[in-house]
Amino acid sequence: MADRRKDKDDSRFSPGTLLAAGVGAALGLRKALRSRFQFAGRTVLITGGSRGLGLVMARQLLKEGARVAICGRDEVTLERAREELERAGGEVLAVPCDVRDQVQVEAMVAAVHERWGAVDVLINNAGVIQVGPLESMTLEDFREALDTHLWAPLYTTLAVLPEMKRRGAGRIVNISSVGGKVSIPHLVPYAASKFALVGLSDGLRAELRQDGILVTTVCPGLLRTGSPRNSHFKGNHEAEYAWFLVGDSLPLMSMNAERAARKILEACRRGDAEALVGLPAKLGAVGRALAPNLTAAIAAWVNHVLPQDSSQDRYSGSQSETPLTQSWLTELTRRAAERNNENEVPIH
Repeated sequence: MADRRKDKDDSRFSPGTLLAAGVGAALGLRKALRSRFQFAGRTVLITGGSRGLGLVMARQLLKEGARVAICGRDEVTLERAREELERAGGEVLAVPCDVRDQVQVEAMVAAVHERWGAVDVLINNAGVIQVGPLESMTLEDFREALDTHLWAPLYTTLAVLPEMKRRGAGRIVNISSVGGKVSIPHLVPYAASKFALVGLSDGLRAELRQDGILVTTVCPGLLRTGSPRNSHFKGNHEAEYAWFLVGDSLPLMSMNAERAARKILEACRRGDAEALVGLPAKLGAVGRALAPNLTAAIAAWVNHVLPQDSSQDRYSGSQSETPLTQSWLTELTRRAAERNNENEVPIH
């Protein structure tokens, strides 16, 4: 009888029971963390917040009661974003800033501090996309990508860190890309710089967690934000724009920007280390990790079927329109461009 009681007691500590208890505890902790951190009353700084994904996140954060500061290089686009956000209600600050310039970044953060105090959440979202064969790219294209995707997030992070460390709390979100997990043909400067951002972001998380600062690395796939109009295309620029825009518009290839923004903000709220947003991003990251040779072979095949032209002349998407890019195939992205303040010709 005693042995049967002992067996019954031991069953409570079986591997299955312990695993279930561990999973339950982890889910409970995740839920607790989520409920503890709210955006209401927080100061959020979004770089590149005047259009595209940054503007979509700003809208959602204002609905949650956050104070939102946005920045951008084009003052006309920035002012239009500010007016839209203020009409929707909430506290908004729009600061003209080229985040590739450390002096301008420090002045922007100082302006936010003067208005609302320290930054609670920093979202490094500003980006640039150059599309074309490697032969069409110059060293300047690589410098521009690295300045935007590596140095700019570093400048903004260094500017907000002292106050975050002093308070022992803060959130930093770095918007990288699936291109920071697997390099995509005809996007080499972009991918190289996004890989650099993933490394920076992961390293920052490891070192800043002890200060109460959580860093989240976000790697989305194609998002329907409307950004192709303001991307840069080289080589056979009309053909490059066509494949890029059509891919960006297909529901199975790309994700709605509003849905993506919600996933990114939820990852920030939970304090996740990494968020792979969209099925293509998840498949690309897993494929690169588990089958690097196969992934490389597929990428080489994709490169083979893409346009091959070494012209180094650069055009924006809005300068590369053709009947195909204005057809029903691209309707979703063109609508997104209208919603998300992307219809202006970009600054070069």
